[in-house]
Amino acid sequence: MTYLPAPTRYDTMPYRRCGRSGLKLPPVSLGLWYNFGGVDVFENGRALVHRAFDLGITHFDL
Repeated sequence: MTYLPAPTRYDTMPYRRCGRSGLKLPPVSLGLWYNFGGVDVFENGRALVHRAFDLGITHFDL
């Protein structure tokens, strides 16, 4: 199944400049170390990342 990001994903999340680099990051990041557990581990993790990205989160802590 192909994932299509929400077209409005950058409209509501405020972004802040990071240092002098000019890189803009959201004030919230998603940490991915957590073990999702359960039966559909891969599907749950993928759904969580897709939802976060659709909400404008572009910083993922691996």
